Amino acid sequence: MSIYYRALGNEVTLFEKAAEHGLPVLLKGPTGCGKSRFVRFMAERLGRPLITVACQEDLSAADLTGRYLLEGGSTVWRDGPLARSMRTGAICYLDEVVEARADVLTVLHPLTDDRRCLPLERLGEELQAPPEFMVVVSYNPGYQSVARELKPSTRQRFVCIEFGWPPANIEAEIVVAESGCDPQTARLLVRLAEGTRKLRSHGLAEGASTRSLVHAGSLAASGLPLKEACEATLVGALTDDEELSAALRELLVSVLG
Repeated sequence: MSIYYRALGNEVTLFEKAAEHGLPVLLKGPTGCGKSRFVRFMAERLGRPLITVACQEDLSAADLTGRYLLEGGSTVWRDGPLARSMRTGAICYLDEVVEARADVLTVLHPLTDDRRCLPLERLGEELQAPPEFMVVVSYNPGYQSVARELKPSTRQRFVCIEFGWPPANIEAEIVVAESGCDPQTARLLVRLAEGTRKLRSHGLAEGASTRSLVHAGSLAASGLPLKEACEATLVGALTDDEELSAALRELLVSVLG
């Protein structure tokens, strides 16, 4: 089944042009706004394999490039996802890249300039990227701490594509397409999401994402009462704070009745 993606601007064309020239791409935007879906959609559109790495604080450069492992009494080299991507001409997608250790960004440097190479020092080998290979990274600049921001010298290596929340009518269209709920339910969910996003100025770390709305719409489409679906996806999933939870429940009542 083809991946559904609703374009909001020129992001498809921009990504295609970057891929044509072997340029690395940086996706910026809030959690759950469709960055990962977009990469999957573009990989399918371009007919390229996709290898995704979910970055976290323990991810090291060796996890990406590869290491020697003991298997069956022998020591063998096993490529990491970055090396595999280069050997197969895949798109390597590093999701939330700033969550990884600093040495991960360092290993990306020769891949994100005109060298397009990956030194594998332990093998005494240097991989040269084929034309199809592409590095794509994403991060949420509004959520990361200052210590986790990408440095300007790193950002300038990438073609940047910015994502945000879609206009209300388009977000409702996306929710209908991905969840199977009816248009009226989708419009209500979008109104709720807009209300939660306004609560960020009152201490809520993240407003409801489009992904959360799709989850709520899917539950509602399967027969769960909409208020219960929203309680599970737009209240409990957003905060543990009692006051913020109460504010979200008041929002549910005001929108759903």
